[in-house]
Amino acid sequence: MDTWQYETAVDLDQTLSERLSGFPRQPDMLVYGARYLAALAIRTWLRGYHRFVVRGQEQLPQGSSFVLVANHASHLDAICLLSALPIKHVHRAFPAAAKDYFFESLPRIALASIVVNALPFNRETNIRQSLALCQKLLENPGNILILFPEGTRSASGELGEFKPGIGLLLAGSEIPVVPCFLRGAHTALPKGRVIPRPRKIELVVGAPRNYADLKRGKDAALEVSADLRGAIEALRDSTTMDQPTREAIPLAPQ
Repeated sequence: MDTWQYETAVDLDQTLSERLSGFPRQPDMLVYGARYLAALAIRTWLRGYHRFVVRGQEQLPQGSSFVLVANHASHLDAICLLSALPIKHVHRAFPAAAKDYFFESLPRIALASIVVNALPFNRETNIRQSLALCQKLLENPGNILILFPEGTRSASGELGEFKPGIGLLLAGSEIPVVPCFLRGAHTALPKGRVIPRPRKIELVVGAPRNYADLKRGKDAALEVSADLRGAIEALRDSTTMDQPTREAIPLAPQ
């Protein structure tokens, strides 16, 4: 189990909203406890209500920082990716969340910060500053960054074009990136719907990739983005939920 040291917070003079919106956040025992309990509840709900299964879970890197990328068509996507990770990583996994959406009101801030442990990401302005924050996060061994390169949820459920930001982050970097494909999340909770339908959700995890051989720049960024999109397309086409599930890895706390 990972070890950590609790220290007195240096943000006690800030409001609750300011403390939760800041990043990196100061350790907080109450937040840690609430996040862990929420993770257990979410995993139980996904397994029972959505019959959530993960294929290829053994391909997730062990012991090092890495990036998870996936298609994005539902608000369920982030919690599905988080639930595919061992629960001991609940405080070390950070989905990038749109700052202009998830960090504008206290209820959303609390959900994003406490339950999801989201990293505020500026998708319209200061994108390079947000990418620099992601890079700094990955320099700390054991951290997991979750990104959706499409930048926003697909209204149709179809895979959209990838933004070059993921390529700017990974080109010339030793950090492994794991492509994933989520099937069924859009049907369960499409954009615009509030209450999820009881539909089956499947996560297919691909083999880690590395782009250390590429020289940083616009061309390399586009190459990385295109390659990852192709990898996720291949995962989409490789399996369907109508196939036998004997190789599926059921969700369970680890």
